[in-house]
Amino acid sequence: MHREIERKLEVPGRFRVPSLAGVADVAEVLRQPTLRLSAVYYDTADLRLARSHITLRRRVGGHDDGWHLKLPVVPKAKSAKLDSATRDELHLPLTNANHPPAALEQLVLGVTRGARLAPVATLRNERRPTALLDADGRPIAELTDDRVTVVRAGKVTERFREIEVEAAPGRTVEDLEAIVEALVAAGASHSGFASKVGRALGDEAAAPPDIDRPGKVRPADPASAAITAHIARHAAALVRADLWVRRGLPDGVHQMRVAARQLRSGLRTFGPLLDKEWATALRGELGWLAGELGAARDREVLEARLRDGLLQLPVPVADADAALALVHEQLGADALAAAQRVTSALNSERYRALLEALVEAARAPHTTAAAEASSAQALPALMRRSWRRLRRDADELRRKGPDAQWHAVRLRAKQSRYALDALAPVFGRPAREWARQLVRITELLGNHQDAAIAAEATRVLAAGADGNVGFVMGLLHDAQRAEIVATRREFLKVWPEVSHPQWRRWMREHS
Repeated sequence: MHREIERKLEVPGRFRVPSLAGVADVAEVLRQPTLRLSAVYYDTADLRLARSHITLRRRVGGHDDGWHLKLPVVPKAKSAKLDSATRDELHLPLTNANHPPAALEQLVLGVTRGARLAPVATLRNERRPTALLDADGRPIAELTDDRVTVVRAGKVTERFREIEVEAAPGRTVEDLEAIVEALVAAGASHSGFASKVGRALGDEAAAPPDIDRPGKVRPADPASAAITAHIARHAAALVRADLWVRRGLPDGVHQMRVAARQLRSGLRTFGPLLDKEWATALRGELGWLAGELGAARDREVLEARLRDGLLQLPVPVADADAALALVHEQLGADALAAAQRVTSALNSERYRALLEALVEAARAPHTTAAAEASSAQALPALMRRSWRRLRRDADELRRKGPDAQWHAVRLRAKQSRYALDALAPVFGRPAREWARQLVRITELLGNHQDAAIAAEATRVLAAGADGNVGFVMGLLHDAQRAEIVATRREFLKVWPEVSHPQWRRWMREHS
């Protein structure tokens, strides 16, 4: 995989590239041989890839002949904006068949939903590359002066010229800024297109993806608008996480599972405003998906907890290493089976049908007439219902209660938290503040559940282990039970703060 950091500039036909020697750290400008490239771009008939800022092409004529798949970069923070000019590029060698390799087709299956990929445009490019080097002869960037001819359905539809400045490996977007500024000063302008093929395909490629970013919903808007926005928000997150899972990126399975649960919980929260049969069927399919993802995620969390716990025990390194080896041995087979289960689920017809259902749900959920009341009138009552169940069960918790009772409250707390997450975009700050309070207890109860599962796992491992390893696993079991006791104590201390009426005053204002 290669991370492509570039800036595209539109230039008139008679544009002259200025001398860039002396701009920022550029000390030497080396013209390279002209290349004649030909790339066939593949997409669905309705351009699902292009509308999701993804490009798939088969290119010949350069130093990197082959199949290229360009994907949006995964932001490090949820709040980070997507930089369409920075993308990850996956490269596979040329094949005899003029059809994308199955490996690349599978990577984008969450976006295409299995729709056929076919050529949508051919771009012929006379490329004049120039290497920009620093004083030590190290590459800063490559500037390419591209003269592009677009062919669609066998006919030339457009010709244009474009300048690209791409950062060399190890360089950042900041290294390009002064170079781009010099080109703009010479008459270039920033391109409004993320890719050449996006420009070639026109307005249809610039249209929103099938699951679009929802607009702002206000308390006076119909509750149906809040329902639509919630489904769109989390369905888009699920499709985004699908791509992470298929690429094997960290946290992908977790994010996809969370999105499925958010959707499922939202359908439960909004239940009185939805067609019952439709919502029940969709909740069932989302529950199936969350279950298929669950084994992989639960094993991942368990192994990390056992590993971290072993490293903190005051035991000889050799004994800790032997115990770690036992954990890897016992959980390794589970990891392979869990990963295969996820792969099978994401490549199934059932999953594709679920994606289609989510696209339709994000466009037009099956609401009842009651959903046409204002959000201020219809939604707070739904949250009160969820909250009453949580408060009743949480008030009954005691330090020496069974693990299962604490786990049941954890599920209630997650339902209430997800319900608030659905309402917060409508009601703003007061709902978000209460949601943050619920996060405090869901994290505590999540830690409690993880420790309970780990304690049971270490009990089983200790029973089947010999000598020092069994002793170490016994110590780890005791450490997990001690963490459960501490977590319960902290929860009982925090709960009165979280359940204080001040966090719910905003709902009374909308009674």
